Amino acid sequence: MSAASPMMTAAEAAAGFKAGAFTAIQMVEASLARIAAHDSALGAFTCVTAARARAQAASLDARRARGEDCGPLAGALFAVKNLYDIAGEVTLAGSRINRDHAPASADATLISRLEAQGAVLMGALNMGEYAYDFTGENAHYGPSRNPHDPAHMSGGSSGGSGAAAAAGLVHLTLGSDTNGSIRVPSSFCGLFGLKPTYGRLSRAGSFPFVSSFDHLGPMGRSALDLALAYDAMQGEDARDPMQANRPAQATASALDEGLKGLRIARAGGYFARGAGREVFDTVDAAAHALGAARVVELPEAHRARAAAYLITMVEGASLHVDRLRTRAMDYDPDVRDRLIAGAMVPGAWVVQAQKFRRWFHDAVVKLFEEVDVIIAPATPCRAPLIGAKTMVLDGVEMMIRPNLGVFTQPISFIGLPVVCAPIGMDGQRLPMGVQIISAPWREDVALRVAHDLCRRGVAQAPVAAL
Repeated sequence: MSAASPMMTAAEAAAGFKAGAFTAIQMVEASLARIAAHDSALGAFTCVTAARARAQAASLDARRARGEDCGPLAGALFAVKNLYDIAGEVTLAGSRINRDHAPASADATLISRLEAQGAVLMGALNMGEYAYDFTGENAHYGPSRNPHDPAHMSGGSSGGSGAAAAAGLVHLTLGSDTNGSIRVPSSFCGLFGLKPTYGRLSRAGSFPFVSSFDHLGPMGRSALDLALAYDAMQGEDARDPMQANRPAQATASALDEGLKGLRIARAGGYFARGAGREVFDTVDAAAHALGAARVVELPEAHRARAAAYLITMVEGASLHVDRLRTRAMDYDPDVRDRLIAGAMVPGAWVVQAQKFRRWFHDAVVKLFEEVDVIIAPATPCRAPLIGAKTMVLDGVEMMIRPNLGVFTQPISFIGLPVVCAPIGMDGQRLPMGVQIISAPWREDVALRVAHDLCRRGVAQAPVAAL
């Protein structure tokens, strides 16, 4: 593919721009045309920053004409979940209430860092209200739909991010992940998604949900795209007091090391039950390709999920108390009721959950003395139909909305880095992914494994046939 197209990977777009195969403005116009043609059916974008994108593209073209190095992502296009601040735009965070806010005065840090490496911002993306969602359905702005079948959910809460990348509207998207909100839509939409270690990437300029769980990260159509974006976004930021003081770590240059020296296992116990057979077949396929015969068990993972749920309710509610008092009827009732419930949880329960969190963190990190990577399912099913309320998993009927993160919550609970890789497309209309989990600060290892699966064709993220 030599003509400018948002259906390229970000790496292909950057290579084509550098080689002079097309201009940045041609790429932007191709993306705007594809958004105009398809987004009304997908509900991915909440605003398209066309004037800004054209101006950025014109600047890149002028710089390239002068012989300047425009950066490793020059020619690639990205869009962000609408909880990221975009200067001059209102940060909706998926809510009706935030529409009354003033426009942001500055960009979120991660937007600035991607632009500094040549990427062009195309707009903001639909999401679950205040990020409290796994489905991609928004009561105020409509659902973001799965590009592989628009009757089905995109996953949430970064649903627009999943839909836009999978539909080839842009090359890369940014989402947020508190309990699984990058990994669930990556699995449902057939994408690679990275949830970095807690504290690795700056959250400055993003609307919070649960401060002690919130992560920001990229979604794209190859592991190389994730690595390029991740490398561009690293670095200290005094605007985020929770960011760890660690030097940047290049990952894109290490991808070709492959599986050399890596000890890979699959998760058993909690992660080997509670879902349909096709979920575990997908994990089997990844484990077989990686030679992962060993099985490890994350101790008390079911308690970790419960504790994560409790802390989410309480921390999330604490951010919304004033709004709940004054504008309760402007919330999606499902979101409002869970926030109100969180405001009434006894403090002693939270203390116990936090004590368990420390124990679970130490117990799981100890496993990484014996293995480097753990493979686990990302979601308990393929994407359900939009509007569906219940599903049957392992013979048990349960509510969809709170249970799509059953396999992701125990991992973000302790801030481990994870790459979601799309494995389960063989002969299926709807995708499904696996989690590639590594030790704290070892995003490089998870990305190497994802890239190896990508190189072999085991993990694939084709653009949806719209």
